Amino acid sequence: MNTQGVVVTQTVTLELIDQTGAATPIEAELQYDPRDPYAVTTVFMTGSSQVRWTFGRDLLTEGLYEPSGDGDVHVWPCLDSAGHAVVIIELCSPDGEALVQARTGDLSAFVERMGKAVEPGTESGLLDIDAAITAIFAAEAA
Repeated sequence: MNTQGVVVTQTVTLELIDQTGAATPIEAELQYDPRDPYAVTTVFMTGSSQVRWTFGRDLLTEGLYEPSGDGDVHVWPCLDSAGHAVVIIELCSPDGEALVQARTGDLSAFVERMGKAVEPGTESGLLDIDAAITAIFAAEAA
């Protein structure tokens, strides 16, 4: 993979929504690394540990405007209980599910910066397919 490019990060306060609809603030960091141009990572700060979720950057981008996702991650625009624009992110795993919401403005700012780092549609130009295949074979041989 290409090792050039600026990593885009942004700290955000998300709200973890429980089954009753109550929201608990949780700090997180959004990360976009051009070395993995199709992915975005959210690192949730849970006390002394961190939980990382990596998913397609297109899910986050599309989810600002319309429901997006198929599988473990779903993203869609919504209004919070006060009528403010938010984006809901649903994360599913064999260990459970989490529903978080973020202010649309926070995610829009991150998506804009991510798009400036790597223009949508140009991601494949950052991939070194030969190096990726070599790394896969090296990992399998180990």
